[in-house]
Amino acid sequence: MITKSLISLIYETASIQRWNDHIRPSAGFTELDKQAHKMFYAYVLMKCEGEDKVDLQKLVEGGIAEFFHRCILTDIKPPIYHKLMKEKGEQINKWVIEQLREPMEGIGGGFFERLERYFLDEGYADLEKRILKAAHYYASNWEFKIIYSMNQYTYDIESVKTGTYRDLKACNTFDGFTRFERDAFLQEFLSLIGKLRYQQRWAKAVRMPQTYVMGHMLVVAILSYFMTLELDLPCQKRLVNNFFAGLFHDVPEALTRDIVSPIKKSVEGLGEILAEIEREQMHEVIYPMLPKEWHNEISYFTNDEFSSKIILDDKPQIVTSDEINKSYNDNNFSPVDGQIIRGCDHLSAYIEAYMSLSYGIKSEPILNGYNQLKDDYKDKIIGGINFGIPFGYFDI
Repeated sequence: MITKSLISLIYETASIQRWNDHIRPSAGFTELDKQAHKMFYAYVLMKCEGEDKVDLQKLVEGGIAEFFHRCILTDIKPPIYHKLMKEKGEQINKWVIEQLREPMEGIGGGFFERLERYFLDEGYADLEKRILKAAHYYASNWEFKIIYSMNQYTYDIESVKTGTYRDLKACNTFDGFTRFERDAFLQEFLSLIGKLRYQQRWAKAVRMPQTYVMGHMLVVAILSYFMTLELDLPCQKRLVNNFFAGLFHDVPEALTRDIVSPIKKSVEGLGEILAEIEREQMHEVIYPMLPKEWHNEISYFTNDEFSSKIILDDKPQIVTSDEINKSYNDNNFSPVDGQIIRGCDHLSAYIEAYMSLSYGIKSEPILNGYNQLKDDYKDKIIGGINFGIPFGYFDI
């Protein structure tokens, strides 16, 4: 089971401000949000390369490994970071691995051993590393384009611009990179996704630290992946689907903004109406930006996002995670544990509330949300996973 220290480490990235020696938007750019945006770029670049060429589990686990690498090394200025990695990369990687060993001791499925190999074996996950490297630079470049106009008189800004462009172009080492570069619609899609970096969670409540929808989606994705590893030999498709379904679960909010649960529950049937509006917006705005052959998968991730489901006779069918455990834990059924993702979504909200309360910020929405989730998840079992354990870590 995931440890409290590992969950706490994830949330440290919500306080790491990027570009903090430059003028930037008032919301800032956090490392958590950047890493989330990076994984959206990685997904699109993977699709451009061809899903059959990429090991999706290595891509997902590589993204998670790199995320925790940045958690440990915090906000080192990029030129210094890359110089350090060039000259002392192996030693730094070994040190990072040792810092992660204890927090990751509860993660099953051989994940930590694969993380070690990812950092220490140069030939391991070669294509996946190249895709993630490109995704990293694209997400950084998205940020830089925004701050560039604010920093015309900042020292050395033109050198930063040149370096950013040079580093991105050096990532042209796989076919999918060129396809993405030539597709303005895919770039527009990822720019739209970037708006989720500005959409604040718990919009009516004062909190510390503030978190945004973008970073929340990555937290849910990582938690969902680790929770899935708790299951008895989950198939690879189930693992990968649960990560990407967790990552995509709030994508419609780029079009509708965050509509808080109390509003959805205030009028009978309102939740269903809002879900239908979200589906219409997806079809009108997002799907036209994406290749038609991607639509079914995106729909699978975003429709009924908190229902567990499988593909049966080429159609989605809602089941339970218990049923997946019993009969459908096979790549051929492309299982998604929406119920587990929902538990991780609530766990993320619960931790956000806990963090504010631990800082002494006790607004009514935060306190009510915390107490309600605490009651709901005491000893709650989802798909054989005891969610009461991680909820129990954060007891005030």
